[in-house]
Parts: sequence; structure tokens; C-alpha cells
Amino acid sequence: MNASLSPAALRPSKNFKKLQAELRGLAGKAIADFGMISDGDRVMVCLSGGKDSYTLLDVLLSLQRSAPVSFEITAVNLDQKQPGFPADVLPRYLENLGVRYRIIEQNTYAVVKRVIPEGKTMCGLCSRLRRGALYRFAAENGMTKIALGHHRDDIIETLFLNLFFGGRLKTMPPKLLSEDRRHVVIRPLAYVSEAAIARYAAHVKFPIIPCTLCGSQSNLQRLTVKRMLREWERNFPGRIESIFSGICNVAPSQLADPQLFDFAGLEAVREKAVVESGQEKSAAESGREQAGCEAVPRTGGG
Repeated sequence: MNASLSPAALRPSKNFKKLQAELRGLAGKAIADFGMISDGDRVMVCLSGGKDSYTLLDVLLSLQRSAPVSFEITAVNLDQKQPGFPADVLPRYLENLGVRYRIIEQNTYAVVKRVIPEGKTMCGLCSRLRRGALYRFAAENGMTKIALGHHRDDIIETLFLNLFFGGRLKTMPPKLLSEDRRHVVIRPLAYVSEAAIARYAAHVKFPIIPCTLCGSQSNLQRLTVKRMLREWERNFPGRIESIFSGICNVAPSQLADPQLFDFAGLEAVREKAVVESGQEKSAAESGREQAGCEAVPRTGGG
């Protein structure tokens, strides 16, 4: 048990137990639906110090105790050398938790600040540098899965970011093979809402570490999309859930991507169906004629 929890957190209320069960259930369903974790996996949980990754680690540790398969967990944090970063917080938290962990040190902060002009979005470069460092650690240490704390709202926001600003209908999948095909990335919180994670984190009182890079930028396109979705949900309750359901129920033939669906081959499909329909009709008529002949009574003497 986490030694840093307050006495109140050590006596969970009924509401908290229900929330905890909800998160476990949704994460377990996502893991099962997408085949995220297998027996013998070495799962690297990327811990940033934010509410999402703390919750991910907590939920996976809980599931690990009752899972039908055996898997290892290693919490990994990338210390990006941001000014004022409290380097002692995560090691102390993880040691109290009793979980295996590693801290990677790489001064990506200096690179981002040097390359990106003041006022421009830093997330793209920061994300690439961070991903490279984490992938490298996973490869060098035999990690078979890389677990990220992205939740349902992140997935929906990314859908609209790509649609509005990139002209592409794509988002974060719950399970992903990296471009070099060396890493499998999983998102066990794919079915969990950000609101549920926020409630969970507030009750447990995780030692949150704010990001002074992306967290300090007020002009992010993601914030614009987040506000839009919150407004939609406020005016039309259930819309977020409906959008996510749509992401999980895609009809390629009802979109317009010839790489995804063979529109050019529809004529051949139609012709085959017409031929098969004609053959079935002919066989049915032949069957009726034969049945009619057998039904005619025999006449004549002998």
C-alpha cells in the first residue's frame, strides 16, 4: 500500500470503491478487447507525474494481483531537466509503493527551448524526443509492452485535432505497433473518461508534478478542441460517449478512402452477386418443377 496516502485515503468510501471498481473494470475490458497484455509480458509504465499516468500505474498494479496471466511492471520516468523539476518526488513515491522503477535523465528541455521559437507550440518536438528516449530504454531493457496513460478524452480530442488541423480521420489507437515495428504501445485507460481519472486522483492525492513546457502554453490547439467538446457535452449530454462509440464502430465502405476500401472493385462484386443470384433462382425453379412432377399421381392400369 502507498505509504504516502493520507488516513482518509486509507479508508476508502463506498463511492471511491465504486469508482475504483469502475476504473479496474474498464481497463480490464480494454486490455481484453485489444489483447494488450499477455503471459510473461514486461510492461513499461511511462510515468510523467501527472494524474493520468499515476492512475494508470495504480490500476495496472491492482489488476496485476488478480490477472489470469503473469506480467511484470516497471515504472519509468523521463527527467527532461526542466527548471525547478522536483526530482525527488517520483523516486520517493515509487519506493513507498514498492514498485520497480527507473529514472531516465535527458535534457530534452534545453533542446526544445533552443529549437522552438518563443510563443510556438512545443508539444510536437517534445513528444518526439520523449518518445525516442523511452523507446530506446524499452529496447535496451527487454520491455515487451509500453503502457501510456492516454484516456478516452485524449483519443477523442486527437480525432478532432487530426480532422480540423491535419485533414486526416485518425486518432490514438488503444494498441499500436511503432513505426520501426520494434515496440507495442498500449493504452489501458482507453475506455476511461478524464473526469473519472480526475476524481480518482483527487481522492488518492497523487503528488502531481506540473509540466512547465506544454502545461504553460495557453494557445494549444488541443485546449481549443477540449473546450469545444466540453461545450458539446454540456449542451448535449452523452455526445462524448457517442463520438467514442463511433470511433469503435467504423464503416470503411461509408467513408471515402480508396486505400481503406476497394471502391473500384464494386462492379465485380455486383456482377458476382448477380450471377450467384441467377444460379440460386434457377436452382430454386428446378427444385419446384421436380417437386411438382413427383406430386402428380400415376394413372393407368396394369
